[in-house]
Amino acid sequence: MRRPRRLWLSTTIWRRRLVFWLGALATGLVSVAFAYSADWSQSLFHRLAGLGWWVPLVLTPLGFLVCAHLARTVFPGSQGSGIPQAIAARQLTDPAARDKLLSPRVALGKIMLTLVGIASGGSIGREGPTVQIGASIMLKAGEIGRMGRESGLILAGSAAGISAAFNTPLAGIVFAIEEMSRSFELRTSGLVISAVIIGGLVSLGLVGNYSYFGSTSEVVVGAQGWFLVVACGVIGGTAGALFSGLMLQGTLALRRWTSAMPVWRTLLVAVLCGLGVALIGIATGGISFGTGYEQAKIAVEGGVLPWYFAPAKLASTLLSSLSGIPGGIFAPSLAVGTGIGSLIGAAFGGSAGIAALLGMAGYFAGVVQAPITAFVIILEMTGDTSNVIPVMCASVVGYGVSRILAPESLYHGLAKGMLRELRR
Repeated sequence: MRRPRRLWLSTTIWRRRLVFWLGALATGLVSVAFAYSADWSQSLFHRLAGLGWWVPLVLTPLGFLVCAHLARTVFPGSQGSGIPQAIAARQLTDPAARDKLLSPRVALGKIMLTLVGIASGGSIGREGPTVQIGASIMLKAGEIGRMGRESGLILAGSAAGISAAFNTPLAGIVFAIEEMSRSFELRTSGLVISAVIIGGLVSLGLVGNYSYFGSTSEVVVGAQGWFLVVACGVIGGTAGALFSGLMLQGTLALRRWTSAMPVWRTLLVAVLCGLGVALIGIATGGISFGTGYEQAKIAVEGGVLPWYFAPAKLASTLLSSLSGIPGGIFAPSLAVGTGIGSLIGAAFGGSAGIAALLGMAGYFAGVVQAPITAFVIILEMTGDTSNVIPVMCASVVGYGVSRILAPESLYHGLAKGMLRELRR
């Protein structure tokens, strides 16, 4: 009895706990501030684009150029989504190598350059970057508190980042288990749940409880409704596999091509990708720019998106991701999914809101190949409790189709490439 009591009263243990809690609190605060800043950046872009149709032709390539250059020279390790960096960092044992992917400097660069990318019209989101930021904060907190257990801290920071970014605590936990670790780790479960609770409480206290993409009161009924479930799963999963495959192959091809002249070719890629995003945005009347939150919410609440939204948003997201600028694909992928669902609903009949929800589930599960995370995050974001089984089915079908067409998952494939670069 004496030893447990001494441990309970240990100043060392309580110091470590306090530092951990403060790290989780900081993750929540930074995530909320990042969310507000991202919304402001998107509003800034729309105000600037309103000055003339030609503005994106200058602003987007220039913004991509600046972001790609700074990400390479000043903030190396900040490029891309942020989730592959966190996955790769968990497999590293060398602190110096891990520091190249997760550190306060990288986190600062991730925030600043993602905001610049959004203000430039990039089809990127802040959710993936929030994972890398949360992991960096928690890893630094563990270093200050001399906690050790770096892998568990990265997992906890990643989960807290997802929880605070989407206001989805359950999805944060599921994401950590299914996508980040690919298994349930009993030793780190307490860290993950504690970080998610603290980060979620901060988000809840500052912005309240809300449905991220609105909600729908419609339900899947009858043969037509279940046909829609299967169609959204198959078509969404196919499109998700297409995006994932193009992203992995494109990243590999660009890495090889730019290695001969790293500086100039990297900047050229950024400018050309930015020009492509600008042209697609102008051709679609601006709906392919930015995160896609607004269009996704319209679709989930029953509005019908134009037929060209899904392919345009997919292409813009692919170009933004290949450009080398910091920015995530979570939110844009969910928006693409609603566009696919809206298109399927219009073609085969059925409720527009339900079709958008199912399309989101099928496509997102196809991209990330994490079906449980897909349906949990979508159900939490929309507050939908009436379509649990249909959304689950669309996610599982989308995942199954994607696994057949693209055996390697996107985030883990990108993480492998990063590990190869670091170990050279």
